[in-house]
Amino acid sequence: MVPRVPVLGFNASFFIKHINTQFYTKLLPQPARGNSAMTWTSALGLLLLCGFSLAALPHKPENISCIFYYKHNLTCAWSPEKETSDTWYFVNRTYCYGKASDNCTSKNQASCSFPHPRATIPDNFTIEVEAQNANGMMRSDKTFWLLDNIVKIEPPEISYVQTVLGVPKVIQVKWNRPPLAPISATLKYTLRYKTVSGDKWKEVNFTKEPRTEGKYNLTGLQAFTEYVLALRCAAQESRFWSDWSQEAKGTTGEQVPLGLDLWRVLGPPEANGGRPVQLLWKAKRGPVVGKTLGYNIRYFPENRPNLTTTTNTTNQDLEVFLGNNTYCVFARAYNSIGKSQETMLRIPAIHEKSFQCMEVMQTCFNEDQLVVEWQSSDPKVDTWIVEWLPELDSEPVARSWEVVSQARNWTAPKDKLKPFLCYNISIYPMFQNQVGEPCSIQAYVKEGVPSAGPVTNVANIDKRTVTVTWKEIPKSQRNGFIINYTIFYQAENGEELSMTVNSNTLQCELESLARNTPYTVQVMASTIAGGANGTRVNFKTLSLNVMEIFLITSLVGGGLLILLILTVAYGLKNPNKLKHLCWPVIPNPAESRIAAWPREDFKNKLSLKMAQFASSLSTEDRILALYYDTSDLIDKLVVSSENFLEGVSTEELLKHQKNIVGEGKNEYVISLCTPDQLLRKSFHDPLISPEIPPREPQDLFVGMPEGICSEANEQLLPSDGSLRPDPVCQEGTPNPYLKNSVTTREFLASEGLPGQTERDV
Repeated sequence: MVPRVPVLGFNASFFIKHINTQFYTKLLPQPARGNSAMTWTSALGLLLLCGFSLAALPHKPENISCIFYYKHNLTCAWSPEKETSDTWYFVNRTYCYGKASDNCTSKNQASCSFPHPRATIPDNFTIEVEAQNANGMMRSDKTFWLLDNIVKIEPPEISYVQTVLGVPKVIQVKWNRPPLAPISATLKYTLRYKTVSGDKWKEVNFTKEPRTEGKYNLTGLQAFTEYVLALRCAAQESRFWSDWSQEAKGTTGEQVPLGLDLWRVLGPPEANGGRPVQLLWKAKRGPVVGKTLGYNIRYFPENRPNLTTTTNTTNQDLEVFLGNNTYCVFARAYNSIGKSQETMLRIPAIHEKSFQCMEVMQTCFNEDQLVVEWQSSDPKVDTWIVEWLPELDSEPVARSWEVVSQARNWTAPKDKLKPFLCYNISIYPMFQNQVGEPCSIQAYVKEGVPSAGPVTNVANIDKRTVTVTWKEIPKSQRNGFIINYTIFYQAENGEELSMTVNSNTLQCELESLARNTPYTVQVMASTIAGGANGTRVNFKTLSLNVMEIFLITSLVGGGLLILLILTVAYGLKNPNKLKHLCWPVIPNPAESRIAAWPREDFKNKLSLKMAQFASSLSTEDRILALYYDTSDLIDKLVVSSENFLEGVSTEELLKHQKNIVGEGKNEYVISLCTPDQLLRKSFHDPLISPEIPPREPQDLFVGMPEGICSEANEQLLPSDGSLRPDPVCQEGTPNPYLKNSVTTREFLASEGLPGQTERDV
């Protein structure tokens, strides 16, 4: 024990209690009369000295609390827990009902313990604490303690947790009594428990008499559920509980399975009168009560139970083929304990009409959760089947469904519906195992910006208008409901313009565009979360529109049509002229027999005829007849080769000669001197006999080759005054008609012309 030492310094409490007013007057100097300022100065200095001594004392110990750790120690604590300077604490205790006393000491620590065995129960204690430092001492008030009220024992130890046979919702807990607990004390217990996946504890309190077994049956639990448990205890009169024991786990037993919710998906009827039906079932909403071993399904035509078909399966679906009549389906689950009650569902006939009671159906959001609400015209219907299916471009996925009872709304579970995906939600009313006509709606749990924009095209491009078309975005890329489309278009080096249309429009006509101008157009699809731009398309407006082109074409075509009508009318009025104009008569050289004539005899006869013809002409006519185109004569020969010499009279030659002269001076002379441009006139053409002005002989040979013209001058006027035929005309090129004839070509190639051979030599 630390001995007490005398306190140095000024003791404020002693000063206040034992010094009277006379001490003050003797202690303080007496000032001279009239010197009041010195009196107040001395008093103020004394007060400051007393305040400094009071501030340096330790705080008075308060809020003393004591705990009796059974068979360990008695520990007392107080406040404040820490002082500004070194402080010694002296805890004075009286025990054995005031017959004995002792103390314990601690330095700078606001707690102190009395070791065992100087503290036993039952007993009463008196505790007083003194705090002392260099400036003085402060003493607490006395406190009184009953050990039975402040005793604290160790926690119990759980030995095991087990199920109770035949009672599925009970767990039995066993533990060992704390070894350091009072043997004669009645203990109170608190048992807390929760499911393994839960986060909220539940507690139950009970007491156990001394020398009784530590065992307790925990009831009101869920069947086939694992729990976590912990236990604590305390003396019945004590206010201090032990710590919690280590946690232990236990599982409740199984019970008979609950009933099943039964549903069906009807397939299209087949040619043989049957139809596929997919049966679906699940356990009713509630806790799991056991391990299901399988399901028993049986079905039969309505009112004919003798045709029952039974199937056992471990799956939660079954596809069966039923007839076109009404069927009854029963389903139940079974486990190691027993079987559940049967659930019945009626499958209607193919042509049976379902009852209707659905009126209004809508969706809304409550705390970011999708809620579907509906109204019914039949108040008796209180059971509904909610069916949802994602709408995808690919093959259909498995259907999800759920039963709703005694409510007309359904909140979509967050873990079953994905965001940015459109769902088809249908509500089926059920009444007495019959399914009514459904009502459907589309909804998104969460909408977003489309993943891609629409594909854009342009059509009907005009000078000031164009039609913009686009395709719908695939369902998997929409990420929400399309609320509108915005068309952005911009001329080259111009301002961007826009137009918005509703979501069910897939084309738009742009007007008031500039003529013959390049444009760029783009379409944006928007949801409530935002928009995505589609492909960009370039086009150019026309300088003329279709109507203008049609008008011009109509005018030109109309003129041509009128011309054609006039031509046809003229042809009908003068058929011979039109026929001669369009289809001229061309003699066939192959039918001519001139090739069979002896060439020398033909030349002699021709020369004779020409001489006779020339003798009957005047001088000027002789000059013209000299260059008469012999091809016209050959045409006559082709027409009638046998009567050529006899048929061609002098008068006919003269008429033909005059016809040629009438064509004009210059043209006539040039045609004479240019073999390729010889005039060919039919003897049947109308005669034109203009006056031919006299001309010099040399004018007739303008444009002819030099050799031909010189030879013509030599032969034009012979010395004897007779007109000789031109060698060029006599030895002219073969008849073009004969050249073009196939038979004539063969004839000329095989025999040859003697005249040409002589000229070549």
